[in-house]
This record gives sequence, C-alpha cells and structure tokens, in this order.
Amino acid sequence: MSTAANCELKSESLELLREYQQLPNPHVRNRLVELNFGLVRREAHHWINQCTESYEDLLQVGSIGLIRAIERFDVSKGHAFSSFAIPYIRGEIQHYLRDKSPCVRIPRRWQALQRKAVWVVRELQTSLNRSPNDTEIAAALEISVEEWHEIKLACQNRALLSLDAPIRDEESGTSSLAELVPDSRYRSFQLAQEDQIRLQQALTQLEKRTRQILEFVFLYDLTQKETAERLGISAVTVSRRVKKGLEILQGLMSGSDG
Repeated sequence: MSTAANCELKSESLELLREYQQLPNPHVRNRLVELNFGLVRREAHHWINQCTESYEDLLQVGSIGLIRAIERFDVSKGHAFSSFAIPYIRGEIQHYLRDKSPCVRIPRRWQALQRKAVWVVRELQTSLNRSPNDTEIAAALEISVEEWHEIKLACQNRALLSLDAPIRDEESGTSSLAELVPDSRYRSFQLAQEDQIRLQQALTQLEKRTRQILEFVFLYDLTQKETAERLGISAVTVSRRVKKGLEILQGLMSGSDG
C-alpha cells in the first residue's frame, strides 16, 4: 500500500472513530473493523507457528479484540489507534490459546528438561558470550530441536501473559513484566530463553485471584477500576493485589538466581 493510501485510510479511520465515539453504530464499527483488519492479520501471523489453532480461528478471536478496542478508544487522548488496539487483539488471542489448553499437563520428563534448561542456557551464555540458539540448547540437553520446541510451547501455553504489557501501578516503578528479569541485557521484546522460563514458572506460582487480577491489568489492558468492577471487588483491593503480585514475582525471580 502506498504512503498516500495509508494516510488516507488512517484519516478515514480516525474520522469514523470520532463518529463512533459520539454515537455508537454497528455499520460504523464494521467499517472500522474492515479498515483495521490488517492489525488482526499481523497478530494472527505472529501466533500461527506457536499453536495448533487454525489461522481463521485466530483471525476471528483477534477480531473480538479489535472490536473491544474500537469500543474503548478515546480520540481525545491523542493515542494512535493501532498502538491502542494491538494489546486488545493480542490479549484476546493469548486468552483464547490459554483457555484451549488449561488442562494440558506437561510430562514430568519435560518439566525436568525445562528446569535443566535454565542452567544449560546460563552456562551456554557464559561460554558463548551470547544467547544460545535452539539447536545449541537442544544439543546440550541431548534432545532433538523438535522436542525442545514442543517443551517451549508447552511452557508458554501455561502462562501466556504479555511480558511487555505496561504496568499501571506507578508506585512499583516497574514499566513491564519483562523488567522483573534481573539481567538488563535481556530486557527486550525477545527475552533470553532462560529468563522466559524463569518468569513463566514464577507466574504459575501466584495465588489464583492475584494472577487473575494481573491478567486483567496486563493481558486485557484494563484499568484497575475496570478490573475491580469486573471481579466485584474494590479498586483498593485490586491495587494492593497488583503491588503484592509484583513483589512476589520479583522475589521469585530474585530467588531463582541462587
């Protein structure tokens, strides 16, 4: 698409968003979905190789996130709609994937290999002076690359929180879940495999309600007030749980260094 055409689409989208905000209309909403469907396709492409779901299913689920973003977007705040919508689209897909495999148990052998991988990756990082690739990790674990990919996917599906989702509790001084990772060299979109495993394992150890609150705040990008309303609890309770949950995660992450 040419730059001019892209600007024209953005302009039409913004105008329709203003119209929809003033007077919600299903026809306007459907046109907005059509104009911004590329965002859904992009997220679906990102996840298609990390799950067993069909591309069409991911598109349908992602569209739900896009609609939620359209309904909640506030033009007056001056945000780019694409940046606003992507967390909703991604969150719906992640939530769907996690719900599709809540009862999948990771085999004990895989759990043992997963724990061993933490140390293997650390040793390889030291010896190679860089993050090891999947082939090197699999070789060190004496398993096939295919099996290592399956182990990683099983781990990711147990805790699919968005690591780069912004944290709304300013008191914590933490900008994203990825910031809980001790080694600042790997605070990037693609965390080192060792740190991914450690953080995912820490997330699974949280008490159910605390983790649920963190999911609403980070995965669904809800405000603490909206989270409180959805769960039928006070905003103060949500704030305390967010802060406590982050403290527990930090403790678990720090503790895994020893």
